Amino acid sequence: MKFGVVRFPGSCDEVDAQLAASRVGDAVLLWHGDRDLQGVDAVIIPGGFSYGDYLRVGAIARFSPVMESVMAFAREGGPVLGICNGFQVLCEAGLLPGALLPNTGLRFLCRQVDLEVVNADTAFTRAYAPRQAISVPVKHTTGRYYAPEEQLTGLEAHGQIVLRYAPGHNPNGSVDDIAGVMNREGNVFGLMPHPEHAVDALTGSNDGLGIFASMAEVGAHAHA
Repeated sequence: MKFGVVRFPGSCDEVDAQLAASRVGDAVLLWHGDRDLQGVDAVIIPGGFSYGDYLRVGAIARFSPVMESVMAFAREGGPVLGICNGFQVLCEAGLLPGALLPNTGLRFLCRQVDLEVVNADTAFTRAYAPRQAISVPVKHTTGRYYAPEEQLTGLEAHGQIVLRYAPGHNPNGSVDDIAGVMNREGNVFGLMPHPEHAVDALTGSNDGLGIFASMAEVGAHAHA
């Protein structure tokens, strides 16, 4: 399984994402100005402040050359994971439903939170049990997930709500405590918490490793 981790100007978590992915497969960095995805089996859009978060978070990154290839890759069924700023970029690109708005407290947040795996039957969460509780850190200013009511109803009906903040752990005011969603086809997943910072028990939790392990397992089956 070969992961490609996109590096934008302003990315700050691409190396951690690469290291996390390298625990379960091979991982290379992909430059934002290069359309070549280097034959990767999965793409990770990491956290950070792509293009300085000017205009609107993720709005400029969405038009970068590499995203043209990522969007084509996703349309062909390739697995794409967006973490924090990466989630914002995927929403801006129309690859995921909804939008990320400023936190209700209008302040940057950095803390450990508990999550609930709402849907464990996905290419990104199959390493977890249904309703499993996992502990993963968050760090963001614009992480409040929003979608209109009719869209939320569709997300619920089609199992697209993958992660929720556990009761009392919603740090940003996200609607319905949503922490991560996927597209209808199930190959694009975005979440605000940072699983790449929770892959080693020495950091306090290795619960995030399951996301990368799930992707690697699906990739192994695809190549079998």
